[in-house]
Amino acid sequence: MTSFPMFTDLQQQLRQPVVRDLAWVLLSPPLLSDLPWPQRHPLSASQWCRTPGMLADWLLRLDQDPSSLLNWLAQHSVRRLGLYYERLWQFALHAAPGIELLAANLPIRQNGQTLGELDLLLRDEEGVHHLELAIKLYLGPQQQSGAELAHWIGPGSRDRLDIKLDHLSQHQLPMSARGEARPALAELDLASAQAALWLGGYLFYPWPKPCEPPPGANPQHLTGRWLHRRDWPAFAAQNSDGCWQPLPRAAWLAPARISRHQLWSGESLQAWLQTLLPQAKAQLLVRLQPSRQDDWQEVERVFLVSDDWPTQMPDATET
Repeated sequence: MTSFPMFTDLQQQLRQPVVRDLAWVLLSPPLLSDLPWPQRHPLSASQWCRTPGMLADWLLRLDQDPSSLLNWLAQHSVRRLGLYYERLWQFALHAAPGIELLAANLPIRQNGQTLGELDLLLRDEEGVHHLELAIKLYLGPQQQSGAELAHWIGPGSRDRLDIKLDHLSQHQLPMSARGEARPALAELDLASAQAALWLGGYLFYPWPKPCEPPPGANPQHLTGRWLHRRDWPAFAAQNSDGCWQPLPRAAWLAPARISRHQLWSGESLQAWLQTLLPQAKAQLLVRLQPSRQDDWQEVERVFLVSDDWPTQMPDATET
């Protein structure tokens, strides 16, 4: 398992939103460190891993001219956050020295029926790998300890951490070893592939009393907080150092960085809050503070959920 914690300063230097998201995808730590399946960073056998300065230089060059990345993203719809995450990984793997991306989203079919897809097939000096990618955001419980995977629920209340891991373990990761996958692998001159996953994202802890992390949580996992709408006035009064504003879903990956003229006033935030319907979807808000680069950067993120959240028991995986 590999990540690049030494690049925190680099991420703060990048100004192009898509390049900041790309850097976040490549450099952020996984949610969990103890899993029943191998967890493998897709770049772990690349030259970028052995010589991180090469990766930093590549990202800085992209920040100066992101046209190749923008053109790549424009080739397919990336309105869903998970697809955007996958497309960013694919772009990087095409460029990574020492990595050969053999296939992405490879369908596995039987008798004309699609059984599933392999997110990535790649070759590096350690062999051929089938990798499953996921970007997930989970909220911990207020009334339970948080010490069970089932306690952690997606912001739409249709996803649960234990359900996601079961689906990965029982369906997605074994797919490349199934007999039905042999024809698709054979078309790529492959007999087999080593299956592993990479699970990125954030864990959000309840306010005002945080819960325990889920079992197997990576000690360096990225965090936020969450609260019900009724608790916002009290929370905002205790966390008023900076400016709060919502982030659109497409901007949920990298920490926000905005120019001064994009900053919301307190009046704008209050007007926005008043227009939210009682059953509005969970909203991600960030607290911003001025930086030395004469812009405003995220220092905290919070999910604001409806007062009756979660609205249903999770029984499926959000996409």
